[in-house]
Amino acid sequence: MIDPIRDFLRLESASGILLIVASLAALILANSPLAVPYQQLLELPVQVRVGALEIAKPLLLWVNDGLMAVFFFLIGLELKREFIEGELSEPRKIILPALGAIGGMLTPAAIYLLINRNDPPALSGWAIPAATDIAFALGVLTLLGKRVPSTLKVFLVSLAIFDDIGAIVIIALFYTDNLSLTALGVSLACIGVLSVFNWRNIMNISLYVLVGLIMWVALLKSGIHATLAGAVLALFIPMAKHPGRNWSPLHQLEGDLHGAVSFVILPLFAFVNAGVPLHNMTVDDILGPVPAGIALGLVLGKQLGVFGLCFIGIKLGIARLPTGVSWSSLYGVSILCGIGFTMSLFIGSLAFEGANSPYLNQDRIGILIGSFVSAVLGYFWLRHSLPHTAADTR
Repeated sequence: MIDPIRDFLRLESASGILLIVASLAALILANSPLAVPYQQLLELPVQVRVGALEIAKPLLLWVNDGLMAVFFFLIGLELKREFIEGELSEPRKIILPALGAIGGMLTPAAIYLLINRNDPPALSGWAIPAATDIAFALGVLTLLGKRVPSTLKVFLVSLAIFDDIGAIVIIALFYTDNLSLTALGVSLACIGVLSVFNWRNIMNISLYVLVGLIMWVALLKSGIHATLAGAVLALFIPMAKHPGRNWSPLHQLEGDLHGAVSFVILPLFAFVNAGVPLHNMTVDDILGPVPAGIALGLVLGKQLGVFGLCFIGIKLGIARLPTGVSWSSLYGVSILCGIGFTMSLFIGSLAFEGANSPYLNQDRIGILIGSFVSAVLGYFWLRHSLPHTAADTR
């Protein structure tokens, strides 16, 4: 399993660097003479119609609702593989990152709720600082070179996997609009068809994708966020190898999609979501309860929650410190978990959806500040705490 993990880390690290470039480009465009064309691009209407069925959305929402479904599909594939044959298939390796993920979601949410307790409309953003951006975090770790032990990277990846599970559950339970029972019924029927495909061990990827596309449209019309179709579809993709062939549908899809998601979809998502116009910002927009709650949740809540619950678990004997990882380096990675960015922006778009929301840009300011501060603090903490000799990366 070492080679796939090593390949994954290299890909995610490079993606993190590209995310930074895309985000900076968006910020520059949104605050330059090209701000109007940039905004017009985001609002470009795109329509698909088949008979009476019509889907009409601006380009921004096609990226957030459509392309991000592919991102969630890849997350689902990775989750399934990790739990069946990967690092999370061994119970003893699950406990520590699971504890870190739980603490890293609960504590930032609590800090946000405490700061915004007197503003009911703002409370819907409680989950924004609960996310971790694995690509960004691994990108920062890459800057430290071979000094970073592979066990520390695996811990971060494993924690991010549990974090993604939490994000999927949060989106499904708390960011759902008024339900359309008809569309929901079509979605459930699609799940039934996928179950039969998987039970019969059908290996035709095209059939799964076709049913998944129908489920995505149904969820889009149902009120449940359509990106969840990707995660659900992934659970039914066969992982067993084709009889007589050294080929697995899940492994093939994961390999085919990883590059496209890392180097196209996520940077494009960052480009269309990170463009915050700063010229009309007031002090309240930057230091108000919403951006402050998000920034403090990411910077303080993440490190305290991740490290705190891991510390308690290790001291109680229900988990153990990974080989080659010191308390100080574990704390440094806990700081890096405060890089929320991609998933935080996505949840923010659900929490404060609509151009009339007073918090439309405030949440992005909090995300950018909190993620940037966490990245800088985590980098310098780890640079000081990690040994200056090359770590074992076998």
